[in-house]
Amino acid sequence: MAEARYKQLVDELAVEIRTGRLPPGTRLPTHRRLAERHGLALVTASRVYAELEAMGLVSGEVGRGTFVREAALPYGQGVDQQAVAAGLVDLNFNYPSLPGQAELLRAALRQIAAGGDLEAMLRYAPHGGRMHERACVARHLASRGLAAEASSVLIVDGAQHGLAVTVMALLQPGDVVAVDALTYPGFKVLAEAQRLELAPVPAAGQGPDLDALERLCARRRVRAVYTMPTLHNPLGWVMSATRRRRLAAIVRQHGLLVIEDAAYAFLADNAPPPMAMLAPDHTVYVSGLSKSVATGLRVGFVVAPQAWVPRIERAIRATTLCAPGVTTAIACGWLEDGTVGRLEAEKRQDAARRQSMAGAALAGLRCVRHPSSYFAWLPLPEEVRADRVATALMREGVSVSTAEPFATSRQVPHALRLALGSVALDSLDSALRAVRRVVGEYAF
Repeated sequence: MAEARYKQLVDELAVEIRTGRLPPGTRLPTHRRLAERHGLALVTASRVYAELEAMGLVSGEVGRGTFVREAALPYGQGVDQQAVAAGLVDLNFNYPSLPGQAELLRAALRQIAAGGDLEAMLRYAPHGGRMHERACVARHLASRGLAAEASSVLIVDGAQHGLAVTVMALLQPGDVVAVDALTYPGFKVLAEAQRLELAPVPAAGQGPDLDALERLCARRRVRAVYTMPTLHNPLGWVMSATRRRRLAAIVRQHGLLVIEDAAYAFLADNAPPPMAMLAPDHTVYVSGLSKSVATGLRVGFVVAPQAWVPRIERAIRATTLCAPGVTTAIACGWLEDGTVGRLEAEKRQDAARRQSMAGAALAGLRCVRHPSSYFAWLPLPEEVRADRVATALMREGVSVSTAEPFATSRQVPHALRLALGSVALDSLDSALRAVRRVVGEYAF
């Protein structure tokens, strides 16, 4: 019991420091005072501070006490921390790119300059995109197994913008949204900004625990479900057709809105039909080209029931007004000429190579991953603390994410999310071997 309390106290103080509730420079209670306050032995209180110091969160000064320091590890060490220090190998954020993509962009810009209605790109477009562009996206989505009319498709400035306008249009502050206990950090940030209440649903194999979701709906007034059924981030699952049909039945029974995030769905071959096909009157489907083409090409897609389209269009008007003409033209050109399809196929192969490398480099460690995804989830042994491993890896020149940005439950697991798609293959191999070595040093 004392050991469990010690670990819990370390976690509580670490969260308070890293979220700023205990700002840098704060003087912490003496070891004796900490022990008295929490009913610990003095030696155990000393261990708490020693652990925090090893994480880089506090410093002990002889004769003065223990003080909160500027954290060596940025808050969450998560995907929202895109600015990686020079010299660090970034296993924190995915921006997969293939050789030759810059030349593709150069050629596309020349093609736009040489023909077409350039004047149209200097004017505002309709809020959801021009109808021929929406039809182009609809044809692309049909190849992914999602049949949609052009009038149900809206073009947005990337998938994150698609999530934002969906939430703004269809949810109200205080609404309860069921989410996976580990989920995409960008939706957590959005929910906080819109003052939504996130209700975590634990995982059960390759998907959420649907029994737990039903119990949640029975006791709470749940308004929506945010889900990534195809290539979940960070756990990499692809929900089975049976599980999707059951989720659709729960959605219909309780009148829920489904927000289906398909940002990584292109990586999964032969996936079951999307939720937007199984519960079309309840589902908003959101995807884009950031991962399949390039993160700088901010073009996303929203597919919604016709009754909701005007509301989402108003949210687009309130945010970006409309999608930018030049990038939308490039995206549609690449959708039509097969460039996007080719890049998606090549990135599936690239991701598979990187996963194979991860399997070899991390041999002996428990690793949760999909064979063609750009990330891996690394649960740590019970005695190993994620913050200490991440801090040690920072010193070795490798940036990783802990579980904190992904967790929606109060209990944050000690785990690492490794993004595999942002570095050259030789750098990736050495970085993964550093992860294996550092975890091993703390585990034994």
